[in-house]
Amino acid sequence: MDMPEMMPPTFQDMLDAHTRIKPYVHQTPVLTSSFLNDLTGAQLFFKCENLQKAAAFKVRGASNAVFGLSEDQARLGVATHSSGNHALSLSYAAGRRGIACHVVMPHTAPQAKKDAVIGYGGQITECEPSTTSREAVFAQVQVKTGADFVHPYNDPRVIAGQGTCAHELLAQTGGLDAVIAPIGGGGMISGTCLTLSTLAPETAVFAAEPDQADDAARSLRAGHIIADDAPVTVADGLKVPLKDLTWHFVSTHVQDILTVSEQEIIDAMRLIWARMKLVVEPSSAVTLAAILKHKDIFAGKRVGVILTGGNVDLDRLPWMTS
Repeated sequence: MDMPEMMPPTFQDMLDAHTRIKPYVHQTPVLTSSFLNDLTGAQLFFKCENLQKAAAFKVRGASNAVFGLSEDQARLGVATHSSGNHALSLSYAAGRRGIACHVVMPHTAPQAKKDAVIGYGGQITECEPSTTSREAVFAQVQVKTGADFVHPYNDPRVIAGQGTCAHELLAQTGGLDAVIAPIGGGGMISGTCLTLSTLAPETAVFAAEPDQADDAARSLRAGHIIADDAPVTVADGLKVPLKDLTWHFVSTHVQDILTVSEQEIIDAMRLIWARMKLVVEPSSAVTLAAILKHKDIFAGKRVGVILTGGNVDLDRLPWMTS
């Protein structure tokens, strides 16, 4: 279910979002690791959105949508469907504005993310872990509540908000040869493309994706959207398909989508925890996993690496054995 007849956001929309959300988000730090530079042969600049409010970059787009609503629109609240980080980010933003937030989440979503939604005041309706189920259940919730639909990624307000991350990253690093971000539905990568295509068109944009949820990579190769309904991967934030707005940016600006195995994701996640002392979730670790797998692409380059979130169930870390 999508909002009808949407136009892609503009660079000015991103600048407006930057001003609008500034009171509600962190300018997250950019960190480096000499160990990981040596390991990859590149200069890596990690944009730590895992240290963002709600521990996820998605609070940028969610805040832009929530605080861009008119008073009349805001009275009915907001609603969305999400596997986790957008749900808790929208709940955070709605809570800051003092309005209701209705969230449809798969029952398999990490408990840490469900707890965060509830903690921020969001109201959860559970669904089956498939795109079909979440959209069908959401349609019922929206009819019942009349709330404003803030799509997790296929929403110009959300994409403009996510673009503020790359805006900060460029200013903090003084320029980059490449930027790599995870791709699921494509909100972050679209925002990155939106910003870089204007401010730094010479900077190559790469996306990273699990082998087991590689619909974006297959879409890029095929030249049209290929959607998987219910992929299974440890990177729970990357299970959703591209939509028309995000496909616009991906098909126009992304140089390549690099895929990695489940074990490569887990190994990269553990490496970030161990060497950088950063709590990141599996979806964040696909970026480093892709760089490690494709060192030849990034060797000798200044590379921005977007760590998208840090919401993990500490009792069920992927390298734990029972």
